[in-house]
Amino acid sequence: MLALIPAIPALLIAVIWLLRTPLSGATRITIALVLGACWIGGAYAVRNEVVRPLQSLSNMVAALREGDYSMRASSATPEDALGLALMETSLLGAQLRSWRLGELEAAALLRTVMAEIDLGVFAFDEESRLRLVNRAGEKMLDVPAPRLLGQSAESLGLDRPLQGEAPRVEDLSFAGAPAGRWGIRRSTFRQDGRPHTLLVLTDLSRTLREEQLAAWRRLVRVLSHEINNSLAPIQSIAHTLRSLMTRDPAPVDLADDVVRGLTVIAGRSEGLSRFMSSYARLAQLPPPKVAQMDVGAWVRRATAMETRLSVNVAEGGPTTILGDPDQLDQLLINLVRNAADAALETGGGVTIGWAASDGHVEVAVEDDGPGVGATANLFVPFYTTKPNGSGIGLALSRQIAEAHGGTVTLANREQVTGCVATVRLPVGVASFSA
Repeated sequence: MLALIPAIPALLIAVIWLLRTPLSGATRITIALVLGACWIGGAYAVRNEVVRPLQSLSNMVAALREGDYSMRASSATPEDALGLALMETSLLGAQLRSWRLGELEAAALLRTVMAEIDLGVFAFDEESRLRLVNRAGEKMLDVPAPRLLGQSAESLGLDRPLQGEAPRVEDLSFAGAPAGRWGIRRSTFRQDGRPHTLLVLTDLSRTLREEQLAAWRRLVRVLSHEINNSLAPIQSIAHTLRSLMTRDPAPVDLADDVVRGLTVIAGRSEGLSRFMSSYARLAQLPPPKVAQMDVGAWVRRATAMETRLSVNVAEGGPTTILGDPDQLDQLLINLVRNAADAALETGGGVTIGWAASDGHVEVAVEDDGPGVGATANLFVPFYTTKPNGSGIGLALSRQIAEAHGGTVTLANREQVTGCVATVRLPVGVASFSA
């Protein structure tokens, strides 16, 4: 209608001209029909030029809504508004198709990873009903996925892992897996606007058994080495003394030999007793009895125990922590003694200082000694590079620091010779454990 209306004035003028022009009736009718046909044909052409692109645009948008990104507008040109709209819609379809392919590839990769990992992965909706499970989860519950989906966490025996704190380790048992220690991790995500919970269960039993076996092997190796080092000379001296006692006639210096032999046996027995006492002290560290501690006073107490050389104290400002004074004193005394042993080898010195940042305090003990070589074994119990060392000082120090929620590290200094032992402890209240 909008295309027809603008031509009405021209048609009226043409009709008036025909009526006033001396023409025959047939000519007038012919001219009128021609004008009417041009009028209607032109309006129809204009209509087609507008409607066809709009229909194509509508079809493309409908295809995009249905997820079909293959449609393209072949006659789209940026020379007019409708052509530009068609061209932009075609480009949008190509972009959406690229994104869709990327999503499909990512989803395929995720499904492959989910199927291959040996962790049980479960997704529950807000009503605690299972919506997703991987292959390891099916094996864990010994039920195929189609029968699992839609069931409640309680019916699947997964209500306990969905409650309480996470991450944590707990004793669990399932139909398709033996009872043991399981690591529990949870996180939340949203799908279709609804909250979901992702539950990941890790079987730690095998890993713990392997670590326990390795720890027992290391312990037996160390204990057997230390015990054999004491029993071998005791056995040899005992055989020698028995041989001397049964000799006829008896040696003139038999009494002296017996006294010397018994002295060696007593010395080795005392050394073995000290070793076993050291092991018991390492294995039976009590839980910390926390109290407010001044870091400066703590550092000065530890340095006062070292009398072989003067320890330089670099003041770090007033700082207080919560900790067991007796245990932390033992920790720092061990580190200062080790630093002094190293510094005495080279005639160097020892410096200790502290600094607080990010809710923690770091105490650094630096020495000018020769440095350390086998850093991987420094914290292994009973490993020592000293002729008369017991090998429990650093292991005990780390155990004390970890019981206070902190860490102990030992590394060679950069650009200069020597070592730096760093104790990092929380300033405020921490979660203490034995």
